[in-house]
Amino acid sequence: MEYFIIILFLIVILVVLKYVFGYNKKQVEKIAENKALDEVAKKYPENIDICKEYLKMLKNENVQIEEDNNATNSLYIAISNKIIIANIKNSYTRIQTIAHECLHSIQNRKVLLFNFIYSNIYMLYFIIISILAICKILPHKMVFLSILIIGGLLYYFVRSYLEDDAMIKARFLAKEYMEKQKISTQEEIDRMISAFDQLNDIGIRSVNYLLLLNIVIEILIFCIICIIR
Repeated sequence: MEYFIIILFLIVILVVLKYVFGYNKKQVEKIAENKALDEVAKKYPENIDICKEYLKMLKNENVQIEEDNNATNSLYIAISNKIIIANIKNSYTRIQTIAHECLHSIQNRKVLLFNFIYSNIYMLYFIIISILAICKILPHKMVFLSILIIGGLLYYFVRSYLEDDAMIKARFLAKEYMEKQKISTQEEIDRMISAFDQLNDIGIRSVNYLLLLNIVIEILIFCIICIIR
């Protein structure tokens, strides 16, 4: 019975969170689609060259850079100190996205490594207790559920701190870069920054909502397994 109550509570939480954070995938995609700004961004160097310039500005030029046209998301891998740039060369958002990943590279390394190691441990924990619950060999399921919830909250706080910090600062780094390059007019830069501000306003809320959504889904899955098995 307690699992049904938890599931009902989590569903209510998801509905409330979606309303509070105002998550709207279509709205994010709409803001990210701007052909006029795409044309402005085409004037700038290749992604790897932009990344190198950002790292030079941040005084952190020992980072490996790789461009993967098959990747859908750019990311910074702390364990190997590498930035992977996705297939974003045709979008104006690349100017800020690359700045975002470069900013990850100068964040506190202890926090970055903790996030990398802990997120993998947390996922492994979820998989193991789920398998044990399915096999009916997991004792005191509520205890393991409680650990999963607490572990999920810790994962959220660390990950959201890293993402929010990079998203907020990326806008300023991108503006400094564009003004330094003197490729665009001030009007073009202002329009680009205005678009970044709109994107970040909903983007930060969306990222936080999706992080919480993933955690809640894992808890829901475990609760359903416990009910069935």
